[in-house]
Amino acid sequence: MISVRTLCKRHGALEVLRGVTADVAKGETIAVVGPSGGGKSTLLRCLNYLESFDDGEVEIAGVTLRPKMDARRLHVLRTKVGMVFQQFNLFPHLTALDNITLAPRIVKKLAVAEAEQRGRELLARVGLGDRAGAYPHQLSGGQQQRVAIARALAQDPEVLLFDEPTSALDPEMRDEVLKVMRELAASMTMIVVTHEMQFAHDVASRVWLIDRGTIADDGPPDRVLRRA
Repeated sequence: MISVRTLCKRHGALEVLRGVTADVAKGETIAVVGPSGGGKSTLLRCLNYLESFDDGEVEIAGVTLRPKMDARRLHVLRTKVGMVFQQFNLFPHLTALDNITLAPRIVKKLAVAEAEQRGRELLARVGLGDRAGAYPHQLSGGQQQRVAIARALAQDPEVLLFDEPTSALDPEMRDEVLKVMRELAASMTMIVVTHEMQFAHDVASRVWLIDRGTIADDGPPDRVLRRA
């Protein structure tokens, strides 16, 4: 599902990613751990081409990414790869349902009724079936993050990327979100940048330990997390 070959990313003289090479099979959940500043979030953003990279190649969900990308391939990428951010990034002036249905209506040209039916199904899936008409300021942090997950799922992606999705939440809200993610891991290909070591141990197929721009270790959670 994902193939990364000698991926390099620089900020001036600083090498943020140094020749990262890895593969992810369909259905795997990869937990990405490591020290702050090691390149974890940058790697994730390069996999979704929210940041360009300088050298190397990525194939993700059948889309090949190179340092130069055209608009057509980027459009296809956005329909196949969903991303959930640390800070939710919901539109404050839209309801939970409208946040979820916006992209399918614009990108996939779904009719309003079809998009809304799918949106309501996804809200129920993340435990928020009764909050379709709520605005972000009326939702807790955990509820907002679950809406963000539903929004990512609305494109029917083949891969889901999570960038520290629980780091802005208190423990109770964190558990709400992790429960949804555990359920998704049974049916999705996922890469999760996380500091939640218990989640990584219990849910991940493999763990990548990223340090100083490289995958310093890649293997079963039991072994890699002893080193993290």
